[in-house]
Order: sequence, then structure tokens, then C-alpha cells
Amino acid sequence: MNDVVSINGLWFSYDKEVILQDINLRLQPSTFLGIIGPNGAGKTTLIKILLGLLKPTRGTVQVFDRAPLGAAERIGYIPQHSTQDAAFPITALDVVLMGRLSAKKIGRPYTNADAAEALAALETVEMAEFKSRQMAELSGGQQQRIFLARALASNPGLLVLDEPLSNIDICLEFAFYELLKKLKEKMSVILISHDIGVVSHHVDKIACLNRQMVYHEDKEQALKSLERVYGCPVDIIAHGVPHRILKDH
Repeated sequence: MNDVVSINGLWFSYDKEVILQDINLRLQPSTFLGIIGPNGAGKTTLIKILLGLLKPTRGTVQVFDRAPLGAAERIGYIPQHSTQDAAFPITALDVVLMGRLSAKKIGRPYTNADAAEALAALETVEMAEFKSRQMAELSGGQQQRIFLARALASNPGLLVLDEPLSNIDICLEFAFYELLKKLKEKMSVILISHDIGVVSHHVDKIACLNRQMVYHEDKEQALKSLERVYGCPVDIIAHGVPHRILKDH
């Protein structure tokens, strides 16, 4: 079984400042990976390299056995800040159709197949009934599901989410993460998050990143490396249900 993502000896620097140092990672099919770490740890930089937006200073990165840019059409992506002008007249379906742009030639109209895939993506995120609604009329949680549908419209094999639930109600967060767990049956998922408690509950594997990466197959072992990654003791505070605290705390 080929790896979805293969990273070997990855280094990345801006000018002379080292941002990522000797990163190694294997991501297998149908795996839900959470990446956690402090601000400025290089998490978003790593995502940009996976998307082909940045090139490594040293080392190799492959996505579906190809260079990241060559695999772009197989990657669905939700950026850290998915926003739009509240006054811009665009429907939910129009936003999801944008996810088909990478699968069609620029300048040509959307096909019936594009529309069918967009509607299927809306069904997947349980938002089909809102397809004709203006985005400005939707709640923050509903909008985020639309952005997820946009990422799914191209039928990706890898879904990448960079802090997708900032300022979203905790109850809506749980439903969103449960949806991601279902999607994992068809694709691999990489989630960047600061919410250690939520990530530890929902993902299969955890990588802790602060320039260097600490990765264990066992989530419990990965979470025990938090002090090393953050550079100080870390308290994990859980609110609501479900929550998860390590055995020794």
C-alpha cells in the first residue's frame, strides 16, 4: 500500500531563518492525522509545502508518489481563514462549484458533471437544502460546511484543513469533527489545530510540530511529548463532553 504523503529529511528556511528542521512523515490511506504545536511552529508552512506553494530547502516531499504540484487535483484544502465579502451575492452552490475549477479548463462553463459533483458534496456535508441560499445568510458553522463541500467537490484523496473551526460554537465543532471521521473512510485527512483535547479525541494519529516533528504511532505517546514540543509544561484543560485527559495527569 503506497503512502499518501511521504516526507524525508525536509528542511525549510526563509532567508537564513530555519522554519522546519529534518521533518520525516509517512501518511497512509484512510488515516486521520492531527498536527499540533505552538504559534510560529511551522505548521502552516508545512501545509504550503504539501500543496506545492513552497519548495523545500532540502529533502523530498511526495504526495501520491508525485511532487506536490503534480498531485494538486487530488488534494482538497480548507485554509485557516475561509471568508468572503458579506455583501457579495453568491450562493452556497456557487461556492462549492469553485472546487471544480482545478478539474476543468479555465474559461469553459461548468458542465452537468460539475454540478452533479457539487451537489453530491453538499449532500455529504448535509447542506444540500441550502444550495440556493446566499452565503451571507448562513451561520459560521454552516459556512464552514460549505467550504468543506468545496474542498470535497474534486473528489480528493487527501483533505487538508488548517485551523478550520476558529470562532465556531463547541457543539458545531463536535458535529464537524464527526463528519471528518466519516470522510476518513474515503480519503486521508490532515488537520492543523490548537485544540489539543478535541484533536486527541477524534484523530487516529498525532504529530507534534515545533520546527522539528515528534511523531508516534500511538496517540498517547505523542501527547506525552507536548512539553518537549512547546518548550514548557502544558496543561490540558477539557470542557464539556466528550473530553479526554491522559491517564497520568
